[in-house]
Amino acid sequence: MAWGWGGDGGAITISINGSSLNSDLLRLLMCDDISPGAEGSYQLMKTIYCDHPLGRKMAEAPITMAQSQAREVAIQEAPPEVAEAFKEEWEKIGADKTIHNLMRLSRVYGLATVVAISDQVDPGKPFDMKKIYNQEIFFNVLDPLNTAGSLVLNQIPTAKDFNKPVSVVTNGQKFHPSRFIVMMNEEPVYLQYTNSAFGFVGRSVYQRALYALKSYIRSMIANDMILTKLGLLIAKQKSPGSVITRGMEKIAGVKRQFLKEAQTGNVLSIDVEEAIETLNMQNVEGAGTYARTNVLKDVATAADMPAKILENETMVAGFGEGTEDAKNIAAYIDSIRKDMKPPYAWFDNIVQYRAWNVDFYQRIQAKYPKSYGNTDYEDAFSQWRRNFAAEWPSVLRESESELAKSEKTKFEAIISLLQTLLPELDPVNKRNFIENALENIGDNKIMFPHEFNLDYDTLLEFLETKQQQGDEAKEIEGEAAKFGKFG
Repeated sequence: MAWGWGGDGGAITISINGSSLNSDLLRLLMCDDISPGAEGSYQLMKTIYCDHPLGRKMAEAPITMAQSQAREVAIQEAPPEVAEAFKEEWEKIGADKTIHNLMRLSRVYGLATVVAISDQVDPGKPFDMKKIYNQEIFFNVLDPLNTAGSLVLNQIPTAKDFNKPVSVVTNGQKFHPSRFIVMMNEEPVYLQYTNSAFGFVGRSVYQRALYALKSYIRSMIANDMILTKLGLLIAKQKSPGSVITRGMEKIAGVKRQFLKEAQTGNVLSIDVEEAIETLNMQNVEGAGTYARTNVLKDVATAADMPAKILENETMVAGFGEGTEDAKNIAAYIDSIRKDMKPPYAWFDNIVQYRAWNVDFYQRIQAKYPKSYGNTDYEDAFSQWRRNFAAEWPSVLRESESELAKSEKTKFEAIISLLQTLLPELDPVNKRNFIENALENIGDNKIMFPHEFNLDYDTLLEFLETKQQQGDEAKEIEGEAAKFGKFG
């Protein structure tokens, strides 16, 4: 619809250019077929993600928030280079980004797959994990259209692969089970076919929210209508009478033109019986805000996520201050992190074999000959894997004052343990205890930004020598005491 004033200052003219819905989003969402409980197709879910204002936020925001903090990687009883090598390889292959993409597509369609590919190995065969470190490897994330037909899932309740993905085929290429991992948004339901994922698999995060997402588009149209009319001026003019001449029409048109062009600092003269007002929209705000807020809550409820994430409003207190909203969001993010454990475990395995390879172990042996000089690579690798731990930090960050109190308490506890236990320990345990204590103290990067660089092998020699000297001194004192008693 287009409207404007006549070129000669005459009556307003209105023209309708057409009423067709030109965008994919409007064609798909504003059709009458979208009703509560309607099924969403692959194309519809893609259009919502690409074009709907809430599409990207519903699919990506929880994953982005979950990955906003890096995991804390630690390997007990291992040199610091082992954890550093893991972190470097993790960044090198872009594992976080790939996992983000995998989880994003699984939320959009209900299903997604990541495959590991190397030009040196047939995709249908498993990797030789001991040789994977010197192979070029890359990861592709496939959506349901790429894997259509291979991930329908078995619906025979007595089969061992019932509702479990066992094979992935894309573009005619079949992948070995060790070469892929499949992620579903929600668990599959028996005989419940998911149109957007082409199988009896999980469901899109948009599925239950389709009708509410349609309502959100209507709220946007309403907002546009309100803004379009917001600057409208209503001129209340005296009726010209029963006989309207062309001259009177022109005079009325001139008045309207003057009103349209008038701005601050101008003077506009009207009749005492005439009035100029704006369109009365005093009741629009309450109803519009109420309806839009409820639509957002409906979408959040359908997607099983806190409404605050969709509303994009700043919480009364900071995210780390422990408000109820922050606690609810933190609990939700923790649940997302639990859902992300399978792909992280899959990538952990690959990164460990690539980072802790034979060449790397030879460097460790050269640097720590006393600890690893006589230890086989397989034994050390198995020990590192057993002691490997990667934990997410708490979503709720403590305030600086609370964090300082916590670090002070931790530091005092470590010092107390050292003072109590060190005199009772043998040299080997003293050395290990001092190393572990310094590692824990070094976690506080604010007070101790640099790592403690001690040669623990030399420390052990010193402690053993000191104990030997102490034993010899005690023996001499004992002999002297005997000589004084009987001499």
